[in-house]
Amino acid sequence: MQVSANKVVSIHYTLTRPGGDIIESSRNGDALTYIHGTDALVPGLEKEIEGKSAGDRISVSVKPEEGYGLRSDELIQSVPRSIFHFDGEIEPGMRFQADTGRGIELVTVVQVTEENVVVDANHPMAGETLNFDVDVIAVREASEEELPHV
Repeated sequence: MQVSANKVVSIHYTLTRPGGDIIESSRNGDALTYIHGTDALVPGLEKEIEGKSAGDRISVSVKPEEGYGLRSDELIQSVPRSIFHFDGEIEPGMRFQADTGRGIELVTVVQVTEENVVVDANHPMAGETLNFDVDVIAVREASEEELPHV
């Protein structure tokens, strides 16, 4: 059976940066199982897996435009420290959920001053080329319960 929309797909993958540094891998644990065509993967990877079958292996390089997007300076902003409802010290690298006007998003603290906190709503891997080595483990029909309900 080939990978197509609404099929349940299980893969093992290794994600690396262009220099070969491993970002994450499923190979020492459970396979990643998802429903194809539901935006569960970055678009460039999902497109490359389309049409593959169990036992297939692929290596693909996904450009930022088909991965986590390009970095945008518009997604970096300074906000008053008083809007943070957090009982502790706010430090660079911390991540918070924020209502950005585009819905709830994760933001990363970039800088902290006495009065303001600079946050970045870019995905941490925005602007990066992503290299995936993927083994397709299994492909099957999704049950009615598994299919997304709109």
